Amino acid sequence: MSFDEEWSTARATAAANVSMRLNHVPADPGGGGTAGGDLELNQDHIGAIGSEAYKLHSRLQTDGKHAATATGEAAGALTKESFASGAALLKLNTTWESQVKTLVAACANISNGLNYSLKSHARDEQQLHADFTTSAIDKYLK
Repeated sequence: MSFDEEWSTARATAAANVSMRLNHVPADPGGGGTAGGDLELNQDHIGAIGSEAYKLHSRLQTDGKHAATATGEAAGALTKESFASGAALLKLNTTWESQVKTLVAACANISNGLNYSLKSHARDEQQLHADFTTSAIDKYLK
């Protein structure tokens, strides 16, 4: 079989197996939540997550670096004695430090982002309450 014949057969097979599927949300999604799918903000849960992210941030800053000095010294000593593992250990230590910095930054972003979300939500709620109590609609609801 020539390349052109094989290519033609492969295209025909692929064309025969083509179908369209649209992604969608099922009519009754299930899985809990509210009936209307409203966004719910549980300040206690978000506060707890933010607190844990802050604790992890603090611990990673210290605990993530506790072996850096000893590892650097060991890598230097191995390299001085012409062991290839010295350079490998130094590279490992550099990679580890980079990953710890990334995790520390991620924990800070999570903690700060959640704190911002809580404060922003509280401000929005206060503004909505203030707007509603001064609106004409409030007069009709009394």
